[in-house]
Amino acid sequence: MAAKKEKTIEETFGELEELIKKLESGECSLEESFQYYETGMKLVKFCNEKIDNVEKKIIVLEENGEEHEL
Repeated sequence: MAAKKEKTIEETFGELEELIKKLESGECSLEESFQYYETGMKLVKFCNEKIDNVEKKIIVLEENGEEHEL
């Protein structure tokens, strides 16, 4: 069984943009809107966790004397 590839932050942002377009169109039912919102919040949480992990890695690199200017 092949391992499922984890989504990138960029892919997740793309999904969020699509959900926002659907919500802004005003053409979805209240139930659909709630489902899109719930899915969007899960995607935002995923992005926040990925960004936190990157920030932690940067801090570790800086503490190890491998500081680089961005």
